[in-house]
Amino acid sequence: MNSSAKLAPLTPAFRAMIRDRLCARAQKAGLDGLLLLAPGNVGYASGWKFSIHERPMGLWLPVGGDPTLFVPHLELENAMDVPGVTVRTYEEFPGVVPPVLWMIGETRSKRLGIDALDAQLLAPAQELARIDLTDHVLPERSVKHPEELALVRAAAGFADMVLERFLSAASDMISQGATELDLEADCTGHARAALARAHNAAFAGTKMGITSSVHSGPRAALPHGAVLHRVPQKGEPIIVGIGASLGGYHAESAATFVCGDLTGDQRRVMAAMQAANDATRDALARGLTCTQVNDAALAPIRAAGFGAAIRHRIGHGMGVEGHEAPWLSIGDDTPTAPGMVFSCEPGIYRPAHDGWRCIETLIVGQDQVETPSRFQSNHPFDARVIA
Repeated sequence: MNSSAKLAPLTPAFRAMIRDRLCARAQKAGLDGLLLLAPGNVGYASGWKFSIHERPMGLWLPVGGDPTLFVPHLELENAMDVPGVTVRTYEEFPGVVPPVLWMIGETRSKRLGIDALDAQLLAPAQELARIDLTDHVLPERSVKHPEELALVRAAAGFADMVLERFLSAASDMISQGATELDLEADCTGHARAALARAHNAAFAGTKMGITSSVHSGPRAALPHGAVLHRVPQKGEPIIVGIGASLGGYHAESAATFVCGDLTGDQRRVMAAMQAANDATRDALARGLTCTQVNDAALAPIRAAGFGAAIRHRIGHGMGVEGHEAPWLSIGDDTPTAPGMVFSCEPGIYRPAHDGWRCIETLIVGQDQVETPSRFQSNHPFDARVIA
């Protein structure tokens, strides 16, 4: 963590550069500007960490003009702290005039791009202007800049810290009757305190935190199961999944541990998941499309005889949001490229029996892939045993 001590939040100059790039995209598309309504896009282009609720926020980026934040009046003072933008307010939601239609009118534009729009507003919006329903922010967000990647790397280190704590403390805790909830609180609290010590002062006001889950035994077969007052039993797998964020940028790390010695069947599961990890990195290094990466990554699991136990894609993009496009999944033909950040999370789920998942954060480079989440590399699956 020593290198991350020099980190700082992204600067107003960085956000201004992003806005300039987005305006250039709008101009190339023949638009007067972009009205950003998706919360992730508004935060990305403005640097504003705001509370997401039913009242819409908008960021207007005109070609050749000054950016404007459109916010409800109760957010006026918060929005005034955002550097480099003008602030305009509407009274309240839902309003006599829907706030989004008010925003479109305030742009005084005849050709504008909108990244996300409620279907009920499409017809009245088209009466006000020619609407291009394209997310022009997506290609910018997909390929991260060095400043963004530095934050992803640091976040991945804190996600790993949760797993390191679990590996060192879980055996004693389980022997004393610790439940999934106890284990989660201990390992997450440990890393969360370290994150605060290292970065609270510099990153105050930005998105920063750690979330986790601990699932054991048959409950591990539920990818999004609840964490329970349940004591892991001998011979069972324990999935520990972590999401960490720093300066508004996300990373993930996860591993499956075994309470007791690995059986032959469990070794085959873990080996298939490791092969999927390796295949994902190889496919990304070759610049395959997202769909092709997903196919290549899941092939070793199928070849090992666990195809029926696959419940989800191999991964997803990460950055401003914990889950964001592009998706390492069927149906996404986006070519992968240097600067993209993905999760790699092979999973094998056998309902009423057991579940297995591991996660790495991967950064695509030129002909290689960086893995800033190092727990699995530092602890091969034979070492993920809780005595």
